[in-house]
Amino acid sequence: MKEFLSKIHKVNDSILEEYISHWTEYIVPKKTIMTASGDTERFIYYVQEGIQKSYYLNESKQHIIAFAYAPSFSGIPESFFTQTPSKYFLETITDSKFLRLSFEKHQLLMQEHREIETLFRKTTELFLMGMIQRHHELMAFDIETRFKTFVQRSSHLLNMVSQKDLASYLRIDSTNFSKLINSIHI
Repeated sequence: MKEFLSKIHKVNDSILEEYISHWTEYIVPKKTIMTASGDTERFIYYVQEGIQKSYYLNESKQHIIAFAYAPSFSGIPESFFTQTPSKYFLETITDSKFLRLSFEKHQLLMQEHREIETLFRKTTELFLMGMIQRHHELMAFDIETRFKTFVQRSSHLLNMVSQKDLASYLRIDSTNFSKLINSIHI
């Protein structure tokens, strides 16, 4: 975790060690809803093992927003940072192992250490940049370009996540996704 955080923003070693010492291990079996729509995210998670998905439900159909896997953060970020009810779900796809930190402790440590606050401002900026890029891809790219862009960025997920979930994430009909995966050289 230390290496992951240091790539985002360099923090004094003693401050970073103190911050990391407050994170606790949390293990969740596959197919567990960690945060439901309407719940407020009380923890920020650092993924050590496993894959999770966040999704909206519309007419009982999942619309996948994101996948999280090691090494990265997981959770419902806007619910966590604003302490407001989530509009979507966070569910484990596989057995997952995390380190987690409560909102209250996170806030306290950011107030005590400006470097931690800067670290999470930069983390939030990276998250926003990723969401804007994803929005652009969904709005501007045709299905083949979305698929090829995804494969260039995250081809490892093709063997880790169901085609149905990947199709939902890319906003591609499952049949078209299957055709793309069989016709495009990966």
